[in-house]
Amino acid sequence: MSEANLSGYMKDGAHHLPLRVYYEDTDFSARVYHASYLRFMERGRTELLRAVEVAQSDLHADMNGLAFVVRKMNIDFLGGAVMDDVLTIVTRPKEMRGASMTLAQEVRRGDEVLVTADAMVAAVRGGRAVRIPDELRAALTVNP
Repeated sequence: MSEANLSGYMKDGAHHLPLRVYYEDTDFSARVYHASYLRFMERGRTELLRAVEVAQSDLHADMNGLAFVVRKMNIDFLGGAVMDDVLTIVTRPKEMRGASMTLAQEVRRGDEVLVTADAMVAAVRGGRAVRIPDELRAALTVNP
């Protein structure tokens, strides 16, 4: 399988990451456990960076320990997925500031939106906020 198949794709300014729900993602009722959606969305944010050719591991190694941490999330659970569903995690830049950016995310099953979230992530180095690198700013065009 090619790396591109694992990393999703860009479409209309958003990153789309398909994934399947496995048993380990569910609770006793075979529905996706609420915390699993956080992991799905983390993968979506990571693959968005990879899609614009910025790997988080490279940022950390090449920029003296630069990392992104979640500062704040606002999540709305609208529906539930079950084992074996194929979901798409849609991630798009929403707002860019000095040391932080907000990413709008959706978890979809087909055309049905199951979860929406705004995730504010901050760039940090050594535990302190730092400006997001210009090359990453340029790669992540924020749509008004």
